Amino acid sequence: MKKLATPYYLIDEHQLQKNLEIIQQIREISGAKSVLALKCFSAWCVFDLMRQYMDGTTSSSLFEARLGAEKFGKEVHAYSVGFSRKDIRILRKFADKIIFNSVSQFKMYYDDIREMNIGLRINPGISYSHFDLADPARKYSRLGVVDHISVIEIAPLLTGLMFHFNCENNDIDSLCTALDSIGNQYGSILEKMEWVSLGGGLAFTQAGYPLERFCERLKQFSEQFGIQIYLEPGEAVVTHSTELVTTVLDVVHNEIEIAIVDASVEAHCLDHLIYHTHPGMTVPESGSHRMMVAGRTCLAGDIFGEYDLDAPLQIGSEVRFADAGGYTMVKTNWFNGVPMPSIVVRRLDGTLDVVRKFGYRDFKYSLS
Repeated sequence: MKKLATPYYLIDEHQLQKNLEIIQQIREISGAKSVLALKCFSAWCVFDLMRQYMDGTTSSSLFEARLGAEKFGKEVHAYSVGFSRKDIRILRKFADKIIFNSVSQFKMYYDDIREMNIGLRINPGISYSHFDLADPARKYSRLGVVDHISVIEIAPLLTGLMFHFNCENNDIDSLCTALDSIGNQYGSILEKMEWVSLGGGLAFTQAGYPLERFCERLKQFSEQFGIQIYLEPGEAVVTHSTELVTTVLDVVHNEIEIAIVDASVEAHCLDHLIYHTHPGMTVPESGSHRMMVAGRTCLAGDIFGEYDLDAPLQIGSEVRFADAGGYTMVKTNWFNGVPMPSIVVRRLDGTLDVVRKFGYRDFKYSLS
């Protein structure tokens, strides 16, 4: 492989296509459409490939919705926890669906978009998440409407509902139970809708996931209520497709050998710091040599993790961290002024495409 200056994110289109083919299979068998969750992954350098398999994008802000319209095309679903009137007036020019988080926002802006395809997010009071931080139905959650009566009152003015209640859910039984609960609670309303979004957070591209049962349950739900299902995959689309490629700058010792690489958890893998998790490593391979790998910022906890490696890391060694696509590239920042990783794509034909480099000017004008 051509030697490139590190750090950089490497997106592999071949691996990405494997996930996209599963999404296509789900649509063919179940009828469920999929829109890319831009909050998870918005690197539009690979949208040409993704749009061949997906039905559009879903957003969490005006800027994401605009990006979806400009760079992905197809359907544009515009959701936000809180829209401003300025947002709404811009969105109505290009969004296919506008989904409100509350009844109050719906009432506030209904006159501005009454001719559009309008949806409402429902909080069904159930969820699946390994982390309270990401649990959509956590106590005092502001995400979606909990008052059943208020939904019934405005239902005639809606065309769809959104139930986003999962995070990294790989348990098909819990999903089936949740769909039963949603059907029982909201079936009379769903029967009057044109579409329903089941949100994202479903790990259906994981190895061994029961796709046949998943598709069968989606199709059953769709037919039961005569409704078009949308999925909003993010992590499921890009899992195993992206690496963060780094180089060891120094090795220090403090009870354990510590390799310092030219990237940062704080700046380039922030989700791991937030959730107290550690990224997997693809290079070097595992072995018996225990080492800590750390970032180059001044934050004491800027630690990628401790790894058992096939050989001790040395200055100049290459280190690659796995799954650096979903909820990673979208959260990069300029903490400590550490250089931003370039964005590189390995295309389907094997060629490397350096699509973006960042320099001092990007840092200089990021805040002023």
